[in-house]
Amino acid sequence: MGVSVEVPGWVAELSADVAAEVVALVERAGGADGVAPISEQAVLSVCGTAKSGDGDQDSPVRHLVIERDGELAAYANLVPAHGDHPAMAEAVVDPRARGRGIGAALVAAALEAGGPGARIWAHGNLAPARAVAGRLGLVVARELWQMRLSATVELPELTIPGGLVLRTYAGPADDAEILRVNNAAFDWHPEQGGWTEADIAVRRESSWFDPEGLFIAVDPAEPDHILGFHWTKVHPADDTSEAVGEVYVVAVDPAAQGRGLGRLLTLAGLHHLRDRGLDTVILYTEADNTAAVHTYTRLGFETAHIDAAYSAR
Repeated sequence: MGVSVEVPGWVAELSADVAAEVVALVERAGGADGVAPISEQAVLSVCGTAKSGDGDQDSPVRHLVIERDGELAAYANLVPAHGDHPAMAEAVVDPRARGRGIGAALVAAALEAGGPGARIWAHGNLAPARAVAGRLGLVVARELWQMRLSATVELPELTIPGGLVLRTYAGPADDAEILRVNNAAFDWHPEQGGWTEADIAVRRESSWFDPEGLFIAVDPAEPDHILGFHWTKVHPADDTSEAVGEVYVVAVDPAAQGRGLGRLLTLAGLHHLRDRGLDTVILYTEADNTAAVHTYTRLGFETAHIDAAYSAR
């Protein structure tokens, strides 16, 4: 016999107490599943620091929480459709509240609220998520690959060609150019595109930020004009895992494409992470971004797990 799940309304903001409960829920679920249930951007929006959709306050991120017996049992995050991008949702159910139909109810509510074409992420595309998708008749609309590079893979030597300078982040004076290059390189991307100054600022103020790990390529004739950048990240070790490096963002100005900057910047960051003693490096890339997948595969990366975005048929 099925259990009826009452789904409350969506809200534009969460109180500080509820936001803290959501973050704790995300950590519990991640510990149980071995994969973060929602993205960094969604967590930032929970804490009130992320951008809202395309930056227009008419389309803010929306939140939905479900409680059981006075405790938070589930959470969903919804970025409404903006521009050519459909609404995108993410959801997490407390491990202690699973098996009661809450996940299916949450997914159905998110897709209904998102409107035509709405999608919802299944990070890791784990068996329970696939089962919910099957029950609801959903199909995979998009895949994001996590790729990994192990310490056993030998990196090619880093050679910087003439007519190019590779430096590290010089401070907030670089932010406007980083923003320009990022948004030009990812104008097609629903999450990475459309960044604002606030998106850079919140990452610059994060505990993991290291200016020596943000590599920038410029032409010496135009030192203030950024051609591309590679922003690396280090995930610190915890009780269950070692520290891991990440190819966080690699962006090349479309006007500078065809010069091998993507590979050069990626390699510079990889050498930096290796020099810091990090045995494993990860990155995330769209499965259909064949150029990026080709570059990373040639450098020795292998697909480790897959995030799937589901939509209605």
